Amino acid sequence: MGGSQRVVVGYDGSDFSMQALEWALDECELRGLPLTVTHAWRWPYGEASQEAKAHLRKAAEHVLYHGADCARSSSSVTDVVADLYEGPAGERLVELSADACLVVVGSRGLGTLARSVVGSVAAYVAANALAPVVVVRGPGPIPAEAHPGPVVLGLTPDTPDEAVEFAFAEAALRRLRLTALHAIHARGTTWAVDPDRLEGEAHEQMDKRLAPWRGRHPDVHAECRTVTAPAREGLRTASEGASLLVVGADHIRPPGLLGTVARTMTETALCPVAVVPEAGNPTKGI
Repeated sequence: MGGSQRVVVGYDGSDFSMQALEWALDECELRGLPLTVTHAWRWPYGEASQEAKAHLRKAAEHVLYHGADCARSSSSVTDVVADLYEGPAGERLVELSADACLVVVGSRGLGTLARSVVGSVAAYVAANALAPVVVVRGPGPIPAEAHPGPVVLGLTPDTPDEAVEFAFAEAALRRLRLTALHAIHARGTTWAVDPDRLEGEAHEQMDKRLAPWRGRHPDVHAECRTVTAPAREGLRTASEGASLLVVGADHIRPPGLLGTVARTMTETALCPVAVVPEAGNPTKGI
């Protein structure tokens, strides 16, 4: 997942992309990494003169350089690269993810228009990127809360190790608690299942799953929680008050699409969402 040490952020001048920029700067400062600010543009009206396209490109440059200047002037990050791209924003962010350790994108919220316009970019990037993708939802990282909530990890037996590692690393960087949430959604003839026993067995399995990472990150206070609910409901509830929600990229076939849980979280979670792919396997996740 991404051999280069840099953070990439998509920026279009909106309030939502400014929140993404703030989150990306926070990551750069915590990790001591450089930042690439990218802005994509394209002529949307069919055939046009070169002069008309030049005007649009100039406007795009202005947006991009404003974002890069904001990054340089409002943080301690000194290595800020401005990247202008002619074409789809999602396409460029996925390209840049090949050499990044993290990609950050904004979200316009819960409205239908927002999901169809900006949310489609976030979902495309989260489904196809080769690095973890943070979709910044909620109020954003600034101003910092006096008592920030935990990092929440959606955990199942199929959650990729990369997602578990990312959640622990973020909790360590931000000095936050980690809550690993396992949702049990019993279907069919549940009358034959003892719910307490089911939860107890699931809790024991998840606790064992976390053991190696507890050893690698002894400073992170990590707890397991099991809830009897569909994963989408359990994770959305847990996202309220959380600093970050981490899920595996639950890819489905055809390739290039997110599964239901990850996609729903990028659209409805009440905090930023990190979607983490599994190296070399685009079909597994939470």
